[in-house]
Amino acid sequence: MKIQFEKATLNDLVPIKEIYDYYITETTATFHTHPISFEELREIIPFHNKKYPSFLIKADGKTAGYCYLSQYKKRQAYDRTAEATIYLKQEFCGRGIGFKTVNFLEETALNRGIKVLLGTITGTNENSIRLFAKCGFEKCAHFKQVGKKFDELLDVVIYEKILE
Repeated sequence: MKIQFEKATLNDLVPIKEIYDYYITETTATFHTHPISFEELREIIPFHNKKYPSFLIKADGKTAGYCYLSQYKKRQAYDRTAEATIYLKQEFCGRGIGFKTVNFLEETALNRGIKVLLGTITGTNENSIRLFAKCGFEKCAHFKQVGKKFDELLDVVIYEKILE
């Protein structure tokens, strides 16, 4: 399977929203509890940011998901750190695309002067935890019962990889 990463644009909002809406309504991978508007999605995903880019993930020419780097905190001392986010369509999960995507985001981060990547993951999201661990990330934080979705109290874990 040929995996490609294309810079995401505002023209990609519809397929990105379809993917994200699935995770909102069917999973605890995100803490949004209701589908969000296109405007809200534009605020989350950095479409026009040189340091923190977003990409469509293509598998054999088909949209398999999207990924992006985002600013960790809006203070200058954190400029060396970013969060890595990946969402795949369900039919593309478990096929090695996530692993290639994390590696791509690591390379992209280094090219932009980012030395530390974080993955913020719902504590019950075993697939994402396995993915980040497989890519060499280590658990560095665990926040207990910080969210509630589908009447379930949810933890958040953060996985970290120092790239330099």
